[in-house]
Amino acid sequence: MAKKKIELEATVEEMLSDDYKERFWAEYWQVRTRYEKLTAMIDKYLVGKLDFEPDCPIQLLMTQASYMRMYMQVLEARAKIEKIKL
Repeated sequence: MAKKKIELEATVEEMLSDDYKERFWAEYWQVRTRYEKLTAMIDKYLVGKLDFEPDCPIQLLMTQASYMRMYMQVLEARAKIEKIKL
């Protein structure tokens, strides 16, 4: 994946679009943004630099991140087939 920074606010208009390709793009970037933030939090936790204690077990957060990554891979494959530029 190429490094590109998109904030959630940048996806709002596309999520409300009538064009499914625009909604698809927004969905992908929302998941990716949340995934990147979650994995950054997990990384900080693992090296003892997280400034709070998560309420749920770190393993559960790691499982969530794993499923988010798999979902992104599915979206990436579908985007390629449907010729949707992410």
